Amino acid sequence: MGLDIKAVLFDRDGTLIKDVPYNGDPERVVPVPTAAHALEMLRTRGIRTGVVTNQSGVARKLITPEQVSRVNARVEQLLGTFDTWQVCPHGSDDGCPCRKPAPGMVFAACAALGLTTDQVVVIGDIESDMAAARTAGARAVLVPTEVTRVEEIERAEVTASDLQAAVEWALWSGSRHD
Repeated sequence: MGLDIKAVLFDRDGTLIKDVPYNGDPERVVPVPTAAHALEMLRTRGIRTGVVTNQSGVARKLITPEQVSRVNARVEQLLGTFDTWQVCPHGSDDGCPCRKPAPGMVFAACAALGLTTDQVVVIGDIESDMAAARTAGARAVLVPTEVTRVEEIERAEVTASDLQAAVEWALWSGSRHD
């Protein structure tokens, strides 16, 4: 019985790296404590990785697309290469189908990886990450932070204490067939 999980998609801010609102400065990128090890656990098993990130600061003219790209490059410099990056630069009022909680970025990441959504786990720190995964048909793990609301934690199907625990859950859930 092989793994049916073929990829893990991560929210960027608050999940892979410490959340710095509307960060356009690569020097302010700081990985969360277990990020490097969690990603290594996946990559050594041949499980692909991706990032699905809302970047509404672009729509709000607080950061530029180029700044987002430089921050993303710094994330890769610190944590290694991701197999796909999906970035939504739209604001919450734009009606964009890719902006989480909509599932568009999860679908786009799966298409880029040649996978179906049931082969993917999404890991994030807020309910919009969970909703995007759920609507797309992917599994999801919430890693609460100081910005995660109590009711979001209560509604989450799966929570983990940190990123490494979330990846361990993804590996465990992917090794069995429900």
